[in-house]
Amino acid sequence: MQRGSDRLSVHRDEEMKHELRDMLRSGHPTRTEEWHDPEPFADDDPPITVGPVVPNRSPGSLETLRLELARFLGRTSFPAGPRELIGVLRGKNAPDSLVEALELLPLDERYGTVHELAESVVGAVRAR
Repeated sequence: MQRGSDRLSVHRDEEMKHELRDMLRSGHPTRTEEWHDPEPFADDDPPITVGPVVPNRSPGSLETLRLELARFLGRTSFPAGPRELIGVLRGKNAPDSLVEALELLPLDERYGTVHELAESVVGAVRAR
């Protein structure tokens, strides 16, 4: 397909792709200026930006746990008991730490919201 605005020929374009192929596959930065490279994660980044939040990662993690549970469960999962919620978490490939935390809950309980569930999980983890 001819676009008409090409400054280089098709052959020169292919030569340039061939020249850059090894550099692009190497996994090293291809730019000479350091400011073009993305920044690595900082030590004080919130835990939700670098991976899944687990119930016992930090004290007072009720809000982060609630957000992580809400991300996998949504509104349609409630009201439900721990067995149904564990099934939903496993179906959506949630982290094992969240599933294990729900396994600590009493099986006869029913939860109407994610907040109620998160409070029970934090209480069960602290009691353990």
